Amino acid sequence: MTIITSIVNWLNYKRIYEIDLFKKHPIETQREVLFDLLDEARDTEIGRRYDFRTISREQDFKERVPIRNYEAYSADIDRLLKGEKNILWPGETKWFAKSSGTTNDKSKFIPVSKQSLEEVHFRGFKDVLAMYLKNNPESRVLYGKSLTLGGSHRVNSFNNNSYYGDLSAILIENTPFWSDFIRIPPAEVALIEEFDEKVAKIIEQSRDENVTSLAGVPSWNLVLLQRVLEATGKKNILEVWPNLEVFIHGGIKFDPYREQYRQLIPSELMNYMETYNASEGFFAIQDNPESNDLLLMLDYGIYYEFIPMDEFHQENRRAISLDEVELDKNYAMVISTNGGLWRYLIGDTVKFTQRYPFKIKITGRTKHFINAFGEELIIDNAEEALKVACERTSAIIREYTAGPVFMSQNSRGAHQWIIEFDQLPDELDHFVSVLDGTLKTLNSDYEAKRHKSITLDPPRVTVAPEGLFYEWMKQRGKIGGQNKIPRLANDRAYLDELLDLQKKNFGNQD
Repeated sequence: MTIITSIVNWLNYKRIYEIDLFKKHPIETQREVLFDLLDEARDTEIGRRYDFRTISREQDFKERVPIRNYEAYSADIDRLLKGEKNILWPGETKWFAKSSGTTNDKSKFIPVSKQSLEEVHFRGFKDVLAMYLKNNPESRVLYGKSLTLGGSHRVNSFNNNSYYGDLSAILIENTPFWSDFIRIPPAEVALIEEFDEKVAKIIEQSRDENVTSLAGVPSWNLVLLQRVLEATGKKNILEVWPNLEVFIHGGIKFDPYREQYRQLIPSELMNYMETYNASEGFFAIQDNPESNDLLLMLDYGIYYEFIPMDEFHQENRRAISLDEVELDKNYAMVISTNGGLWRYLIGDTVKFTQRYPFKIKITGRTKHFINAFGEELIIDNAEEALKVACERTSAIIREYTAGPVFMSQNSRGAHQWIIEFDQLPDELDHFVSVLDGTLKTLNSDYEAKRHKSITLDPPRVTVAPEGLFYEWMKQRGKIGGQNKIPRLANDRAYLDELLDLQKKNFGNQD
C-alpha cells in the first residue's frame, strides 16, 4: 500500500498544480475549452449545421447556436440511440445515462461519449481524491475500501451499438477490473436493480470490511447506514467501521441530513465532502473543508454560460460567460460539453460565492420553486429557513416537500409543508413561526406577500408518519441512485399524492 500511496500522491501533486493553474487563469481556460470543443466537433452534423469552423469569438457561438433543453435535443438523441454517428459529437456514442430528474416523468437519455467518461466523470472522481488528500495529508483512506451506493438500473441495450442505465452503472461498467480491490460492493451487487435486495447484499459483504469512505446521495446512504445498525445491533457506524473518515456526497443538499449523520457517525474527525456531478457532467468540488461552496472545475471539456434567473422567462433572455457573473445572484446554468450537448439548459440554478477562483452554491432547479402568489421561493431559501427552525426547536428533519394552498372565495393562499421528522420540534407552532420568520428575512417577495397576511397566511405544516416519503418514492419507482425527493413545486400534485398515500396506508394523521 505504501507504493500505491506514493504513486497516487505523485499523480495528485501534478493534478493540484493544474487545478491551481485554471484557478489563476479561469477565463482563458474556459475560452480554450470552448474552441477545443468547436474544433473537435466541426465536422459533425451539428458542427456543419452551425458552421463551427467559422466561429472565432465566444459571441459568435452565442449568436449562432440556440440554447436548448432536452426536448429540443430528443430527435438528435433518438438517432444516436439507433446507432447513427457524427451527429452531436465525433464518432459513435455508445453510452446513454438514463435520467428522469424530478421535473419530468419522461425518461431522458443523456449521451455519454468516450471523452466525457474519461475527461469529465472519471477525472472528477480522481480530483475529489486529490483534493481530499491535499487537505488531509495524514489520511489513511487508501488503506481501506470505499463503500459506494450507486444507481438502481443496470446497463441495458437499445441495440448492438448503444446501451443505457444510471450514470453510476455506466461508470461501473467502464471502470477497470482492479477497482473492485478498492471499492465495495463488487459490480454484480452494485448493479442489482431492487434497492432493498441491494442494500441487504451490501451489508452482508461490507460489515466485516475496513470501510474508510462512503460515497453517494445523502438520503439513500442514510437508509443504508440505518439498516447497517439494525443488522449489526451496533449503536453507531464507527462500531462497525472504526476507520471510516469521509463521506463524499452529492445529488442533493446535505444540510437537512447533517445532524442525522452526526448522530450515526459521532466523531469530530469525520469529514464530509460535497461534489456536484450529474448525468450531463461533473461540475464542481468542495475544495475547502472550512467552506461549503464548490470550486467550479473549468478544464474538464465543459464550457459554462449562465442565464440570470430574473431574465429566465423573458423572450430575449441572455446567457453570460464566466467573466460577467456577479456574486450572490441566481443563475440558470447552460453547458456545452464533450458529450455532445451544445448550449444545453441543464435545469439547475446556482449562485456564485466567489470570483477568482470561481466558486458556487447550488440553489435549486429552474422548475422547482413556489411562485403561486409572486413570492418566488427557491430551494435555497427553504433549506436555510428549515435549518434555522430545526436549530431553534431541537428538531431533525428526514424529508420534506412543499407547495401552494391556492386561494378560494373564503380564504387566502398559503404554503403547505409535509415534513417527516427524525426528531419532532419542541413545539410545532414555534417551529412554524421560526420557519415563517426566517423566510421573511431571506426573501423580500415572500415577506411582502406575508405582510399582515394580506395575500399569504402563515405556513401550514403537516407532520408525515415515519416511512411516508420512502413508500411514496417506492411506488413511483424512484428508489435509490440519483432519484431525489422534489422539495418545492408550484402546484399541488406531489402534496396531494403524499396526502392520499398517508390516508390510505398510514391513517389520516397530522
